[in-house]
Amino acid sequence: MRSIKLGSLGALLLLAQVAQAGEVRVAVAANFTAPMQEIAPLFEQASGHKVSLSFGSTGKFYAQIKQGAPYDVLVSADSKTPKKLDEDGLTVPGSRFVYALGKLALWSAQPGLVDDKGAVLRTGGYNKLAIGDPRLAVYGTAAQETMEKMGVWKQVQGKLVRGENITQTYQFVASGNAQLGFIALSQITKGGKVSAGSWWIVPSHFYSPIEQGAVMLSSAKDADATKAFLDFLKGPQAATVIRSYGYELP
Repeated sequence: MRSIKLGSLGALLLLAQVAQAGEVRVAVAANFTAPMQEIAPLFEQASGHKVSLSFGSTGKFYAQIKQGAPYDVLVSADSKTPKKLDEDGLTVPGSRFVYALGKLALWSAQPGLVDDKGAVLRTGGYNKLAIGDPRLAVYGTAAQETMEKMGVWKQVQGKLVRGENITQTYQFVASGNAQLGFIALSQITKGGKVSAGSWWIVPSHFYSPIEQGAVMLSSAKDADATKAFLDFLKGPQAATVIRSYGYELP
């Protein structure tokens, strides 16, 4: 009888946990796709909550949120957009924070094409150069700033292919439609190592700091689950994943 009662109690506790589980709808900047695909299951396992992920450009997410898109959290590619949403009155005050510092890389799927100083941009030994659209993607802005600093921005205009977001930019290069491109270092890094091709990790003083911010939106349906998710993103398990993709921590 005692074992039956204990079993029943365990079942009731499990049912209570399931009943309390929430769902967090997260809009995620494209550059953070791979890390978030690891972080979300870790959070679900630890909390019992579910996470629904949408990936895209920060600029597009901003426009969608302004129009009432049903997200609970924005995990942005910059810190300016969460701040703008704060100013627009569309966030929970005090919930905004920087979760990662992004790095820019010039990359080619072709070994040996990109040197360790980015000189290929001056020599012109390529047909197409992919960048994120600077109007929509913060890594595109960083790419433009880098080439302006190098004095090659005007020179490359005829070779530019602009991606709507940094995922599309990466795909242009990975497919060979562009011989090289400026992408997020995280897209070619796993376990702290760059996976393939040739690359130049752009020195951070070539572009404005890429402070990537997250914020809870005032439209969040489940405040407890959403706060738990943001706390997890600040925590040690998420930090380990974030570092493994080449980001720095704030």
